[in-house]
Amino acid sequence: MLQPQKKNISAEEYLEMEKTAEYKNEYFQGEIFAMTGASFNHNLIVSNIIIALGSRLRNSSCFIFSGDMKIQVDEAMHYTYPDVSIVCGDIEFVGGRDDVITNPVVIFEVLSNSTKDYDRGSKFTAYRNIRSLKDYILIDQYDYHAEYFYKNEQKRWILEEFRSPGDTLKISSVAAELSLDTIYDRVRWQT
Repeated sequence: MLQPQKKNISAEEYLEMEKTAEYKNEYFQGEIFAMTGASFNHNLIVSNIIIALGSRLRNSSCFIFSGDMKIQVDEAMHYTYPDVSIVCGDIEFVGGRDDVITNPVVIFEVLSNSTKDYDRGSKFTAYRNIRSLKDYILIDQYDYHAEYFYKNEQKRWILEEFRSPGDTLKISSVAAELSLDTIYDRVRWQT
């Protein structure tokens, strides 16, 4: 039986479509992937991160963005919506746009059962090609667990894991600390 052919679109077509889209889509190598809605815990964790880091970065040169800001991972191939991103210094936008940035320093992704393998695997592999990126932080929404990847002076990615409520991540690229107690404040654990 013949399989229907997928219609690949260009990055330019994708960016034009996104201007009027009713929902968010990620783009990878000519294909569009609709983003699904997030759970209560997912949204609460993102809010907790933005509130905590937003207040710490208020008088700095850094800007914190929610999951509505697109990241250009690769100009012609890959655009994503990280859950939280931080840019420090001048923001580099994609050609005349104000909704796609190219120079995040920190990216957070909140893991769900449907995205955890992608976020840890091919998405992180792609993110590592962003020259400005120094920190990649994965937050589990089902248990106290944060995976903090940072680029050291030798440009190697190092992993630190945090699993206890009192643990604190020290995000060196933005000179900020974030405790798991803060990240998981008021999260409703499934029993």
